[in-house]
Amino acid sequence: MPKWFNNAGPCKTDIHYMLSPLARLPELTQIIEQQGYFIIHAPRQMGKTTAMLTLAQELTASGRYTAVMLSVEVGAAFPHDPGTAEAAILSSWTNAAKFRLPPELQPPLWPEANPGQRIGAALSEWAHNSPRPLVVFIDEIDSLQDETLIAVLRQLRSGYPNRPQGFPHALALVGVRDVRDYKVASGGSNRLNTSSPFNIKLKSLTLRNFTLAEVTQLYEQHTTATGQIFTTEAVEQAFTLTQGQPWLVNALAKEIVEELRIAPTQPITREHIDTAKEILIQRRDTHLDSLAYLLQEERVKAVIEPILAGKELGNIPSDDVQFLIDLGLCYMNPQGGLAIANPIYQEVLPLVLTQTPQASLPRIAPSWLTPEGKLDPEQLLQAFLSFWRQHGEPLLKSAPYHEIAPHLVLMAFLHRVVNGGGTLEREYAIGSDRMDLCLRYGNVTLGMELKVWRQGRPDPIKVGLEQLDRYLTGLGLDNGWLVIFDQRQGLPPIAERTTTELTTTPSDRTVVVIRG
Repeated sequence: MPKWFNNAGPCKTDIHYMLSPLARLPELTQIIEQQGYFIIHAPRQMGKTTAMLTLAQELTASGRYTAVMLSVEVGAAFPHDPGTAEAAILSSWTNAAKFRLPPELQPPLWPEANPGQRIGAALSEWAHNSPRPLVVFIDEIDSLQDETLIAVLRQLRSGYPNRPQGFPHALALVGVRDVRDYKVASGGSNRLNTSSPFNIKLKSLTLRNFTLAEVTQLYEQHTTATGQIFTTEAVEQAFTLTQGQPWLVNALAKEIVEELRIAPTQPITREHIDTAKEILIQRRDTHLDSLAYLLQEERVKAVIEPILAGKELGNIPSDDVQFLIDLGLCYMNPQGGLAIANPIYQEVLPLVLTQTPQASLPRIAPSWLTPEGKLDPEQLLQAFLSFWRQHGEPLLKSAPYHEIAPHLVLMAFLHRVVNGGGTLEREYAIGSDRMDLCLRYGNVTLGMELKVWRQGRPDPIKVGLEQLDRYLTGLGLDNGWLVIFDQRQGLPPIAERTTTELTTTPSDRTVVVIRG
């Protein structure tokens, strides 16, 4: 049977290329032997469900345990009605156990119990009647909220002392967030307070990304099956772009093999990886599109906005920084500072945020193209100036992140340009106080530096020219744009204050300075 790269739900060994799902969680066997209750948290599409399903199958096959992966997601529809949520959850558990366990290990009929006590009573009855110690992995735990979440967690804590005869021998809560970030609206908080109803946890574990060696190993499975090789440069580029994020690693390969349909006799090259990357970014598949929802959270915005603006984080609670790391949006750069998790996310986050400004854009005729369809940088400049003077003021109000509203409006305009057949690359870093843009259209490459002139700060032109000089050096260009958005108070309208001037960088590169 042929195998495929998987980017939709748990992997199956018979149809998917996959790595050992437990290699990234080597300590689980020991925790289970200790009768541990623990947390598995990691971003979506990291392999949590695949790992827990596999571990449950292995534990049951060993003959030592009754082990099963169960989900509580169906209870999410009833955040303020624990009784109804419990009934839905237990019904789904019965169905799941029927397909995942042999008949002699399946649960007995769930006992009668009062609302708010049914999960605990069911697990107690099952553990008591199971011929082997019961091990339960509860998936999608953080889909539950409010009274229902509290009720489930308290029942688990209440039954914990009765293990293993009267409650599961070992148990894991599996989700995106660590227990401290489970959402609880009661009491005016949107997260659990420090006195957690699940303070019995032995450990909180997370799944790391794939290493370069593991990405190589995964792609080599395709080579073994089909004879088609991934060049060393292709594998290294896939790792660089994804930093080993499992969904992205699989999605790039799947796009190349199934959609681009590169012939099996043809090697997969770095250029194929780059093409697939652009397709994923522009298409914003489910995994990437889900980032839009996360960016609306205030705790996420408080961290992502200054990163995109190149500002310092300021007085951000350490828990909020860890929250972004737990979600897989950021990581601590060994060279210093918080950074976006990988280059693909670095491209996608601003793209997601430009969605509203893009939807608000008027129709713009492509006056920047020559009759032959090539990009004319001078005409592009004039088109942007006309657009900015006429529409900049109202469009700034449509941008979701105030600190980078001018950046988002400019990017929304440039996306209209590249949609005709180019690409737009972005570079930004915390504390850099800038954003770099590189527009590529045919044989034309245009480098831009974006700066903001804020209240009480000096004119950023000197620093901006120095930074643009370094950026153009990296791109191998002799000219570019320095765009300075003036955000000081008491200024004339954008239509009146937008100007351009021609100057040079310290290395004598020609630069158009746009002020607006």
